[in-house]
Amino acid sequence: MERIASIMYLYEGNQAEYKKRHDELWPEMEQALKAHGASNYSIFLDPVTDILFAYLEVENKADYDRIAETEICKKWWAYMAPIMKSNEDNSPVSKDLTQVFYLA
Repeated sequence: MERIASIMYLYEGNQAEYKKRHDELWPEMEQALKAHGASNYSIFLDPVTDILFAYLEVENKADYDRIAETEICKKWWAYMAPIMKSNEDNSPVSKDLTQVFYLA
């Protein structure tokens, strides 16, 4: 199992909408995440800075990364782009974090 952590950036004033959209995660998107090996997926928000911290575990990162090629993921990104910093392809602007400590 591989652990992945990253940060993303909400636009100011969109905290409630971001939470609402994830509370109502499309079943197809949930299925795609699971089909690509994602589990224990959590997203945390710093309400002062609008920075999001995402953590998930995957069976194989290369397999998980292929979710970006799916139509449902591209549709989800387009749906989320108006409320968070996004790249030209609508993927969220994110920074991968390097693990420096782990306690099992």
